[in-house]
Amino acid sequence: MRHASVALVASSLIAGPTLLSPAAKAAGGMPARIGQCVATRIRTITTRLEGAPGSGSAVVMANGGYQVSYDQIPDVDRSRPGDPLVFCLVQLPRDCPKGDDRGKIYKTTNKRTGRSWTLPDSQHSCGGA
Repeated sequence: MRHASVALVASSLIAGPTLLSPAAKAAGGMPARIGQCVATRIRTITTRLEGAPGSGSAVVMANGGYQVSYDQIPDVDRSRPGDPLVFCLVQLPRDCPKGDDRGKIYKTTNKRTGRSWTLPDSQHSCGGA
């Protein structure tokens, strides 16, 4: 399903969207609250394990965001560096050891393809391996 705007993408989030101001979007920061979205672009698309085809998908955003999966994600594979994205925080990990903030989950929509994926920022959630 193709999303025509940031508002449409964000309105589909369970927690209700909190869109950043245009200045914050331009700065390309990371979303900090559930439902918050930012505009960014794809910097790099690769595999979960460097140089290991079929090891899963990984994507790096221009704002420093990162998503990874043990599975190969077709919608990530269809994307290209430079594609414009809407990058939304949808879940925060709970009961994490101090200093371990892995396990945030983000929904990303590629504005060029109209395709979305929801993936974590780490192969393991906080407190894991």
